[in-house]
Amino acid sequence: MNYELFMGEALAEAGIALEAGERPVAAVAVVNDAMVARARDRVHETRDPTAHAVITALRDAARRLGPDALADATVFCTREPCPMCVGALLESDVGALVFAVPNLVDGAAGSVIQLAQHPGLRRRLQVVSGIRQAEAEDLFAAHRATAAGAPERAAGLPDEGLAARA
Repeated sequence: MNYELFMGEALAEAGIALEAGERPVAAVAVVNDAMVARARDRVHETRDPTAHAVITALRDAARRLGPDALADATVFCTREPCPMCVGALLESDVGALVFAVPNLVDGAAGSVIQLAQHPGLRRRLQVVSGIRQAEAEDLFAAHRATAAGAPERAAGLPDEGLAARA
């Protein structure tokens, strides 16, 4: 599987999210070397706190292929998913997760907590990180630059928190 190619698709979708005022978080689902779904964060657009890219990509892939087909899926995401998204990946029986940058605030595939391969859970995800990381970091830096004066900054979160949450 061409990790760089599919992460490039996620990065392109993340650029669209950034232009729309969302975090540059995007995901694509791939089954048998074919991209079957692509999504980006739409939390602000939809006013839905669960409208994360991974959740939306999983929903779209399941609608297209059926929920049982996701066991062969690999999900590519520009940022390490949060606990909600890793939980959805596990519940969907997705086989693998590939992400570009770690999420130092609430990453659930090893950066903050390890749900993706937790020994107490019956499902596990294969995890690969760091694919096209520099390009993803550039998108998150652009997001932070436009977020000056955003509510997170007014709340007093340190810049590291914004970087990881962006």
